[in-house]
Amino acid sequence: MKPVVLFDAGRLLDRSARDAPTGVDRVCLAYAEWLAARRDIRVVPVATVRNRLRAVDATHYRREIRTVRKRWSGDEPETANEQALVRALTGQTRGPSILDVEPGAPPLSLRRVRSVSQALTSRPLPPPSPGQAYISVGHTALNTPAILADLARRGVSSTIMIHDLIPITHPEFCRPGDRARHHRRVSYALRHADRIIVNSEYTADQLRAFADREALSTPPVKAIPLGLEPVFLTRGTLPSPAPYFVHVGTIEARKNLAFLLTLWRRLQERMGPRTPGLVLVGRYGWENEAVLDHLQRSPNLQGLVHQSAGLSDVSLARLMRGARAVVAPSSVEGFDLPAVEAMAMGVPLIASDIPVHRELVSGARLVDPLDGLGWLSALQAATDSPPVAPAYAPPTWATHFDQVAAFIGLPV
Repeated sequence: MKPVVLFDAGRLLDRSARDAPTGVDRVCLAYAEWLAARRDIRVVPVATVRNRLRAVDATHYRREIRTVRKRWSGDEPETANEQALVRALTGQTRGPSILDVEPGAPPLSLRRVRSVSQALTSRPLPPPSPGQAYISVGHTALNTPAILADLARRGVSSTIMIHDLIPITHPEFCRPGDRARHHRRVSYALRHADRIIVNSEYTADQLRAFADREALSTPPVKAIPLGLEPVFLTRGTLPSPAPYFVHVGTIEARKNLAFLLTLWRRLQERMGPRTPGLVLVGRYGWENEAVLDHLQRSPNLQGLVHQSAGLSDVSLARLMRGARAVVAPSSVEGFDLPAVEAMAMGVPLIASDIPVHRELVSGARLVDPLDGLGWLSALQAATDSPPVAPAYAPPTWATHFDQVAAFIGLPV
């Protein structure tokens, strides 16, 4: 009899109507596809329903995986969002800074109509069996201790991924209440999970420090860098006649984008018509008012800096390959997938000098996230003379999952 793996698909099903994924969404999809491809296990997709873990319809789940993969990867020669960005970056006249052309149907309301009516009516979990395991990589099932505790009572081993501890270590960058919520989540994982996967040694260090402060024992913890989608694994750039830079990520306080836009205004004052463009690719998150003020009201930045969202992987890779550099001025990160993607493609990267960047992209141009003059110098130098990215050995999903399999006791 094949061992049974309960895969928590709750977040993936909730996000399946989105036109583009966040970093955590990418991880959820990668794990879903990895488990689905294994013939030596039986995968049971599960989700939280009224604070209890329930099995969801497997046919609906498999269909959603295929639909999400097609939408997020993208195979069009050029999307509507990308066409708008190309016009904005190469046009002779300045247009609006906020583009955000949304392709396709908008996301359904009410949390995807409660994740398509709890994935077409949920059902009880299968009875416990030898070797049964539970895997959650989306921070789901951590809002109550009951789920992991119940799995333990059933003899089901649990593996949880913790992506970062930013709401705990840097609550000033997060929504009110996020610190207490994430504190509970991490505490529950430490108390009840059999194993914890993290995405970097930095996150592992933060997790162990949290456990020490809370006097909690730590289950086995394994730092395994995340993999990259195939479109980001081939080196090569597509130089643009009009120089521009790209930032990829949710527009929120910890990304340090108000600082970046202040720098861009200063660049415009210094360089005039030679000022490079800047594209912010990402949805709006928490505390983005300062960024919106720059984009909507600064005459110096109008039409010079652009914000868009909803790019497929193919479109995003093309945009990044044409940039003078990808910029990542974050104050704190747990992993920073776009920075790693830039290095993997051979696109120059200018990033903040923070622990996770020193760990994962040390060959990039690293500048302290508060060093305005240092950032101005790096940006102007890259505009005047296109930099050359160093050689880089990127992490892959194949290597990631080999390590995960060995960690949780599945055949490699």
